[in-house]
Amino acid sequence: MATLSAARRVVIKIGSALLVDRTTGALRADWLLGLAQDVSWLKGLGIDVVLVSSGSIALGRGVLGLPPTTLALEQSQAAAAVGQIRLARAYEEVLAPHMITTAQVLVTLEDSADRRRYLNSRATMEQLLSLGVVPIVNENDTVATDEIRYGDNDRLAAQIAVTVGADQLILLSDVDGLYSANPSIDPTATRFDVIDTITAEIEAMAGDAGSGLSKGGMKTKVMAARTATAAGCTMAITEGSVLRPLTALENGANATWFTAQIDPASARKLWITAMKPRGSVTLDDGAVAALTRGKSLLPAGVRAVAGPFERGDAIAIQEPSGRVLGAGLSRYSSDEINLIKGRKSAEIEELLGYPARAALIHRDDMAV
Repeated sequence: MATLSAARRVVIKIGSALLVDRTTGALRADWLLGLAQDVSWLKGLGIDVVLVSSGSIALGRGVLGLPPTTLALEQSQAAAAVGQIRLARAYEEVLAPHMITTAQVLVTLEDSADRRRYLNSRATMEQLLSLGVVPIVNENDTVATDEIRYGDNDRLAAQIAVTVGADQLILLSDVDGLYSANPSIDPTATRFDVIDTITAEIEAMAGDAGSGLSKGGMKTKVMAARTATAAGCTMAITEGSVLRPLTALENGANATWFTAQIDPASARKLWITAMKPRGSVTLDDGAVAALTRGKSLLPAGVRAVAGPFERGDAIAIQEPSGRVLGAGLSRYSSDEINLIKGRKSAEIEELLGYPARAALIHRDDMAV
C-alpha cells in the first residue's frame, strides 16, 4: 500500500464540505490551520504540493446572502467572484507562517482540452513548483459556462495531477473510501483498501450522491481514479474532516488506494507516442546526441521542418538520415520553426518579434 511520505509530487483535493461550515457559511479556520501544518510537513520532506480547492461559491454565497439552494449560473459566478478572493487570502494567511508561498491558478476545461493551453498551464505549474510555490487551483467559476466546465473538482484534481506529472493524488472527502455498497444503508458493506484495476463492477458500486455543498459523489471519484491511474498516478480517497487529515492518512487512517501500474513519466511518453504526428523536424548530429542524453530540443539543432502544424501538436523527430528518433509536443508552429531553426535560443525573441520559450520540444514532452 502506498504511503504519502513516499510521494515525489502530490495533488490534494479539498472539498467544500471540509472547508466551509454548512451552517454559518464561514471557513473552518481550525481545520485549515491543521491542513497548513500537513502541507508544511510534506514540503519539509521535499515533496511538491498542489492544492485543488473547492469553496469559493460556498464562501461567496454566504457573503452575498444567497439562499442555500441550487443557484442560477449567474448567481454561482457572482458568488465565486466574491468567494475566490477570500479563499486565496485564507490559504496565503495559513501557509505564510510556514514560509510557504502560494499562487492562485484558475482553470477551465478548455485549458486541458486545448493542447496549446495545456502546454501553457503545464509550463506555468512546473515553474511555480520548481520555485517551491504551492499552487492553489480551482475551476474558474466566474467565467466558465456548462460547455467549458469540469463540473466537479474530483475530475479537475485528476487532470491537474496528469498535467503536473504527480505520482499521488489524495481526495479529502466526507467518506473514508469506496465501499461495496452504501454503508449508511447496508450494514454488510465493506470498504476496499486497495483497488488495482477499475472494473465495470467497481464502477457500478460507486454511488452518485454528493454532500450538500459539493457537486461530486463517489462516481466522480472513481472517474478521477481512472484518469489518474492511467497517467501513472496512484490515488487515495480518505475521510478528511479530522484536523490533520494528511498526517492521519500517513498513520494508517481508513482509505481506498487506487494503484497505478506505471510511473507518470512513462505513462506520458506512451501518450505522446500514441498520437499521430502532424509534421516533423530533422535534427543535426549534435542535437541527436543531446536528446539521447535526456536533453530538450533547442532550435539550434534543427536542420529542416515539415508541416504544417501548430503549437501543441505532436510531431516526429528525425535523425539526419530521416530515421524517426521519437516524437514530441512542439512549443512552436512549423512557420515559427522555419524562422528560428539553426539559431541560438537568445536570438528567438528578435527573430519572432516576441518573447518565447528556449526549448522547441521540452524533454518532458518528448518520447525518444
